[in-house]
Amino acid sequence: MHLEKLSLYNFKNYAEAQLEFHRNIHCFLGKNGSGKSNLLDAIYYLSFTKSAINPSDQQNIRSGENQFRIKGELMKKAALHEVVCTFQLGQKKVVQEDGQESAKLSDHIGKYPVVLVAPNDIELIWDGSEMRRKFFDSLLSQIDRPYLENLIVYSHHLKQRNSLLRIFSERGNVDGDMLEAYDEKLVPAGEYIYQKRKEFMVEFLPLFERDYLFLVGDSREKVQIDYRSQLDESDFRVALRKNLQRDILLQRTGTGIHRDDFLFTINEGELKRYGSQGQQKSFLIGLKLAEFRVVSEKKGIKPLLLLDDIFDKLDDERIHKLMDLVSDGTFGQLFITDARHSRSGEILKKTGVKATIFEIEDGKVRSK
Repeated sequence: MHLEKLSLYNFKNYAEAQLEFHRNIHCFLGKNGSGKSNLLDAIYYLSFTKSAINPSDQQNIRSGENQFRIKGELMKKAALHEVVCTFQLGQKKVVQEDGQESAKLSDHIGKYPVVLVAPNDIELIWDGSEMRRKFFDSLLSQIDRPYLENLIVYSHHLKQRNSLLRIFSERGNVDGDMLEAYDEKLVPAGEYIYQKRKEFMVEFLPLFERDYLFLVGDSREKVQIDYRSQLDESDFRVALRKNLQRDILLQRTGTGIHRDDFLFTINEGELKRYGSQGQQKSFLIGLKLAEFRVVSEKKGIKPLLLLDDIFDKLDDERIHKLMDLVSDGTFGQLFITDARHSRSGEILKKTGVKATIFEIEDGKVRSK
């Protein structure tokens, strides 16, 4: 898959921008705050119909304006497609593919896969279980449409069930029939997600281990991802009934796949406690490389790879390991941001990689 053109209108700090991409490797260079990451976010938006940075579309509109528009022309399997995402204050978001509006935004997910490596990825290690669930949910949603559909059903009915629990708590009584109606949707969706997560980890872990060892070059290091779920030890439906009084007291559902976690370990110790900075960074890059490989295999196309300020986060050895993969054709189209022109030029020269350079300054783009 190849992004041929990108057009922005009132997106973040861009009043208007038109970019064309004729090579596989593209570098967006400029000072911090100039808008480099916003270009990557626009590409991400074309894939996921949302920003990777700002969950509120209102925050993605250029200051003083009331709408934004992102348009991309993408070549996929010898066919050119046009994707347009627009949002206007007071109206619903619209996503069009080849002139046809998507009835549901979820229908678009996975059609044009993207893998993003960004500075805030460290939250996968340092933050709570929610960030790790989001990572694997996002990955699975790109390659497994039933997974995404069940995730949407589960999230909706979990929210409704929690609202019902608050009402039960305030009123002091329980409407069993109404509760059962939500559980009838929640339970099968949760069980499906649980099984898919278990199956996926069996496939994903060997790929991740291989990429991690490639980056660190030390076969003595043992990394592991342990998927942990309450459903390992109890039937979901039975557990919901058993814990109902506690859930009413707490006004939220305490059992389910929304409490799952993925424990990251190195040499049998928790990564965030026992892993060095270098090991943690290698772990994160390993996760993203494995994500790229899985999506590429399942979709039959190479995802767009977005590297946001990656050179600031890795030491020289790991940078060159990563660039070796670039030079040997492991990836397809690659977009890189960097605040230091000389550093990017030196790295590309050493690896023999030819790239198109775009200079970014205050929301304006100039091709070199």
